[in-house]
Amino acid sequence: MSAPQKITYREALREALRAALTADPRVFLMGEDVGRYGGCYAVSKGLLAEFGEARIRDTPLSESAFTGAGIGAALGGLRPIVEIMTVNFSLLALDQILNNAATLRHMSGGQVSVPLVIRMATGAGRQLAAQHSHSLENFYAHIPGLKVVAPATVTDARHMLAAALADPDPVIMFEHVMLYNAEGELEPVEAVPLTGAAVRRPGKDLTLITYGGSLPKALAAAEQLAADGIAAEVIDLRCLRPLDDATIMASVRRTRRAVIVDEGWRSGSLAAEISARIVEQAFYDLDAPPARACSAEVPIPYARHLEDAALPQVADIVAAARGVLGRG
Repeated sequence: MSAPQKITYREALREALRAALTADPRVFLMGEDVGRYGGCYAVSKGLLAEFGEARIRDTPLSESAFTGAGIGAALGGLRPIVEIMTVNFSLLALDQILNNAATLRHMSGGQVSVPLVIRMATGAGRQLAAQHSHSLENFYAHIPGLKVVAPATVTDARHMLAAALADPDPVIMFEHVMLYNAEGELEPVEAVPLTGAAVRRPGKDLTLITYGGSLPKALAAAEQLAADGIAAEVIDLRCLRPLDDATIMASVRRTRRAVIVDEGWRSGSLAAEISARIVEQAFYDLDAPPARACSAEVPIPYARHLEDAALPQVADIVAAARGVLGRG
């Protein structure tokens, strides 16, 4: 058996786009700077020359307009991939996503579907300051009618797009900005599921639950805890709507303690939803209340040392873990 291929997250996404465009003539990519510029994060670099302007479409700076065009194309039988440069810009298209993409199947009594994929960069860590460093995954995970995924590994980045395009309903795909340069081994699989969490590291003493750009931090925290004889299980949610309650609860019932790591703000966060579900479903299995490691309740600062201080870091995850174990 050949050794697993080592590639970057960015390259995995590009391979996924290339494979989708090659396999299905209905697929096209549209968004700001996806063509001639090659994408804000260079994910679509080279695809314009390969597939032409009909398949790689640069759009005007109007998120509402081109997201609406993507919805219309999906209704017309195509398989559009809409790229929104960063998650904060998606708020300009929220009406299209919430009131059209997510609702048309329901409002038509199941007569129409919207097979649309919307990709967007999310998260902080690149000193892009308060207006371009949001983690708003919980906004979209709140909306019925959407599936919301956050691939955190190169394998998931490579294969989740195909699963998203095969789904008859709209899928939001979040790509954390700090993962684009990250390297990993591309596992020799042909597909990954669109739903369901993955246990990235087994353990028996507590469960660390996270997703997207926080997965590497959770794994690093588990390594530090292991040095102290603490075996932390790490769950990568992968899909944020629907959440995989079964995997979460099975782990928490076994370890009896949980820490949720979420780059979103603590108030109203996805971590809050997961904590509530654990309490509702596994309260009597817990030996300690669930803990959360989230971003500080401030607009994300520009200065590097302040940005680092505002985000959940490995030390914060370790401290939270030790806290639920009574070793703080």
